Amino acid sequence: MRAVIQRVSEASVSVDGDTIAAISRGLLVLLAVHETDTHADAVYVAEKIAGLRVFPDQEGKMNLPVTETEGEVLVISQFTLYGDVRRGRRPSFVEAAQPEVAIPLYERVCESVANAGVRVARGSFGAHMEVRLVNDGPVTILLDSRKLF
Repeated sequence: MRAVIQRVSEASVSVDGDTIAAISRGLLVLLAVHETDTHADAVYVAEKIAGLRVFPDQEGKMNLPVTETEGEVLVISQFTLYGDVRRGRRPSFVEAAQPEVAIPLYERVCESVANAGVRVARGSFGAHMEVRLVNDGPVTILLDSRKLF
């Protein structure tokens, strides 16, 4: 799994002009599922999202996770994170999981983050979405479950 995690002061997602989800202070997560990802990848990514210490403590240091800040998380499916452009100019997405694999793992990430005590909002899997955000910092973290070492 790959995730781009951004600390935001607000974020929202719209489909066909209608806002379907919005958060205030928290994390926006763009999430892609690889064709060989498993339940273990989903758990690993969810634990990282919930425990990522990117919010300021009383001294202004990035030391607190979203679970300790009353923050929220907005998770957007984004298979294009597996776009391979090493050959030619058109990205190849063959490594991205098909929906029958990706949807349950995407949902597992969302449920696991919610089980950590965080309000989780979701985009619409497979829909053309417009994502709006105010990146706070800016703080942007790349996470890949395949790069464990």
